[in-house]
Amino acid sequence: MASTAYDIVVFDLGGVLVQIAQSWAEALQLAGLAPHRGRTGDAFDRARVALGEAYQLGALTSAEYQRRLAAASGGAYVPADIALILDAWSGLEYDGVGAVVDAVESAGATTGALSNTNPAHWARLDGTAEYPTVARLRYRHASHLLGVAKPDPRIFEAFSAAVRVPPGRTLFFDDAPVNVEAARRSGWAAEAVDPDQPTAPQLLAHLRRHGLVGASPD
Repeated sequence: MASTAYDIVVFDLGGVLVQIAQSWAEALQLAGLAPHRGRTGDAFDRARVALGEAYQLGALTSAEYQRRLAAASGGAYVPADIALILDAWSGLEYDGVGAVVDAVESAGATTGALSNTNPAHWARLDGTAEYPTVARLRYRHASHLLGVAKPDPRIFEAFSAAVRVPPGRTLFFDDAPVNVEAARRSGWAAEAVDPDQPTAPQLLAHLRRHGLVGASPD
């Protein structure tokens, strides 16, 4: 067990350890699709959100999600376009996050991931050479596997039960303030990370404040 106040440090993946698109329009651009394809209206946006929520809860397969979202677009997309967008959504790991995991392990704590994601993204993220820092995390859990998504308190309860670490011994990082607040209400210590800025310095600063990393030299 850790000699610090925490036994486990848990990271959200997208926006904390891994760079991701912050909007549908950005993902469209990253996928190399024409911008006009994004102009499908409010009905499509509502369908995209609803289908995305079902997908990240494991209620849809990748093929079903691609087919149904393409159908909701009224011809603006075909399923292959949706697959391209999904693939483009996740980018590289943020610089320096491997050193963050080094610091956590040196402090005697273990590591974990708790991500709202979907089968397509998880196939790339979970234990692959493409994301070596993510692969190092000992406990990796995702919304589509647990059947519940952040900020629902049940996902924090499920994670704590799975890793057998009390909520009060858990430190969590997420880029969504609503998820940070939900984690705190569930008894976790939690801090927000700004995905538009380098995340490793932010994570290390939080680790210092929580006593897991020594103070920086002057």
